[in-house]
Amino acid sequence: MRRNRSVPAATVIPVLPYPDVREAVEWLCRVFGFTERLRIAEHRAQLDVPDGGAMIVAEYIDRARRPERGADHISHQIMVRVEDASAHHARSVREGATILQDLVDHPFGERQYVVRDPGGHRWTFSETLADVDPSAWLKQ
Repeated sequence: MRRNRSVPAATVIPVLPYPDVREAVEWLCRVFGFTERLRIAEHRAQLDVPDGGAMIVAEYIDRARRPERGADHISHQIMVRVEDASAHHARSVREGATILQDLVDHPFGERQYVVRDPGGHRWTFSETLADVDPSAWLKQ
């Protein structure tokens, strides 16, 4: 797997939404011993989990769909790093998967697409295109 300083090195990365990202990061670090790897404004952060794990803390994906609003709420996403997102995407399309976001090349050096599985879970598949220093795209 190619290295990219803008993305955690773990292969599988859970993305958990919280109503207050800063509060969640503080709690997760204090209580679970995680460390903040990268802060992306106030809406997102990457955390290192001891022994090589990683997770992303994100602002609610759809602010109108809070947990108290029922089954439509997106409680999490899973990011999986792959070697070839285009080939992976083509396979998902060929097999009839529900594509929520087609392939997109991002300024942080990743090519990604998003798919929903039969259980309603959202998966982001991400290929590293380049090792991008977060300061090159991140606006504090």
